[in-house]
Amino acid sequence: MAVAITGIGLCTPLGKGTEETWSALLEGESAIGPIEGYDAQSLRTQLGAEIKEIRGRDYATNRRSVRTMTPHDVYAMAAVKMAIEDSGLELPEDDADGRIALFTGGDKQVSDPDYFSESSVAARDDDGQVSMSRFGELAYGSVHPLFFIEGIQGSSLFYISEEYNLRGPNTYFSGTAEAGAFAIARGARALRRGEADVALVGASDAPIFWWHMAAWDTLGVLTGRNELGAAACAPYDRDRDGTVMGEGGAFLVLEDLDAAQARGADVYAVVAGSGAGTDLDHLDAPDAEGRPLAAAVARALEQAGASAGDVGYVAAHGAGTRDGDASEAAALRTALGSNGAVASSVKAATGHLVAAAGALNVALAALALRHGKVPPTLNLANLDPDCAGLDWVPGEARDVDAEVALAVARGLEGQNVALALRRA
Repeated sequence: MAVAITGIGLCTPLGKGTEETWSALLEGESAIGPIEGYDAQSLRTQLGAEIKEIRGRDYATNRRSVRTMTPHDVYAMAAVKMAIEDSGLELPEDDADGRIALFTGGDKQVSDPDYFSESSVAARDDDGQVSMSRFGELAYGSVHPLFFIEGIQGSSLFYISEEYNLRGPNTYFSGTAEAGAFAIARGARALRRGEADVALVGASDAPIFWWHMAAWDTLGVLTGRNELGAAACAPYDRDRDGTVMGEGGAFLVLEDLDAAQARGADVYAVVAGSGAGTDLDHLDAPDAEGRPLAAAVARALEQAGASAGDVGYVAAHGAGTRDGDASEAAALRTALGSNGAVASSVKAATGHLVAAAGALNVALAALALRHGKVPPTLNLANLDPDCAGLDWVPGEARDVDAEVALAVARGLEGQNVALALRRA
């Protein structure tokens, strides 16, 4: 069975909708700037790509559920609704037979810590330390109950299922960029195995929240060049020093190609193969030669019945970190050769959407195959010699006639995923 992408829904800092985001990317726009949602002065990195003025009630009908949604959940709801509308698919009022699958990803870590901060302060003993026994007594009656409800990691899985009465197979993948890519690969597998007729797949994330930003700051993967604003994130550039967080969601509608064509659907591309590999060198540092990623790309191409020479475009990970970009370039040189394969990263435009980054790359690979255009890698002024051997499309979008495209996703803790797409 050939698995078709018939709908794409993108909710990003560049636009609420696939057309807005795609057009902005091709125009070379960037949504990165100083964080406005809160005072970020205590953080080393004070830049982000934020989504502004988005409401859960515009994408969900259950008002009780809307009250417990975090931005992470709202971005998922928005992207799913956009993808379904884009596909033109008429979902049944109730998926009674369980033939619609849902696979989502995210990196939700906590709900609003302000819900328990007052109790934490009140629980301090005479030397200023928090007494856990005292905190337990206070928290039982004073911590806002929504702190626990909103913090459930896979809540977007429930909200989407509730909104569309979905009863088919489903899973929530917790992680970083690999989470959304794994969700899409799992959805394609569900269709091939006959587990479902339709799959809604993708991921969302809201990592600019101060709790997440503090964690990323500590890990040392974010840029410290706040004074550069939108130019701070520079994938593959010799002066790069880290990435910038971005918010959003990216979801796809997958269907059997024959069924999609029979109903007259507009097909973006076919999900033809996927592969994965894991780094074991260090918890938060990639294999310097990118061997697990190279193996993932090779497996995806083999499954797709394609060769390295067939690849016309790679939607690359390119976060702008020193080790990450260099090891990705090494992996792609190994997998595709050093003949200048066309690849680009959009993180200098959208920010790093964390769990949604991999799903966004799959969407971009599909859009590139459909439109014959690829977005540029912004801020790439001086190519790092360690990243040489590929055509990173610096500065401006480009026309590319591709039959096969790759989407790459790399997790913080060594997960590497590659999906191979064919032009419909």
